[in-house]
Amino acid sequence: MSQVLEEVLFANQTYAENFGDKGQLALPPARRFTILTCMDARLDPAKFAGLAEGDAHVIRNAGGRASDDAIRSLVISYKLLGTHEWFVIHHTECGMETFTDRTIRDLLASSLKTATLDETGWHDNGEGSGSTEGEYIDWLTIDNQAKSVRADVKRIRFHPLVPGEISIYGYIYDVKTGKLIEVTEATEIGKAEN
Repeated sequence: MSQVLEEVLFANQTYAENFGDKGQLALPPARRFTILTCMDARLDPAKFAGLAEGDAHVIRNAGGRASDDAIRSLVISYKLLGTHEWFVIHHTECGMETFTDRTIRDLLASSLKTATLDETGWHDNGEGSGSTEGEYIDWLTIDNQAKSVRADVKRIRFHPLVPGEISIYGYIYDVKTGKLIEVTEATEIGKAEN
């Protein structure tokens, strides 16, 4: 058993022993909102948004992007579980800013081993064969955080499965200060219809 697996199972045992009445939480989120954000380990939506278990849905992917799957989850969050407000939160120093679609496609074609990053860029250190399957994926890389937040809010706002009465807010989380910085143009695009 790996050390990580042992640590996770031990933490879960401790958590379960103190679970209390959390088994009684309702399925719909109590505060009726959803956060779409990045999977970056430096972001803790429960802490930066003041969430307790059962409060909100949190959807995470690389970059916090409005991918088809993220939109699928947002639509389920609204249609079946009653959320009314959605937050799109990207962040400073995001790893999705460190490469392009071409970069990751080339790295994957070279090998499937973990690449390394240095001051000159990404490098594949692996041996063996890679795969060209990366050519068929839109990696949704980011070249400008505010621009990507606007694009994602706009994509969600005008998606045919997203009703106009949902408010969509655009923010950037600053990994150096913990503050949420509004992307006002994105929030304006995401404004709910009255």
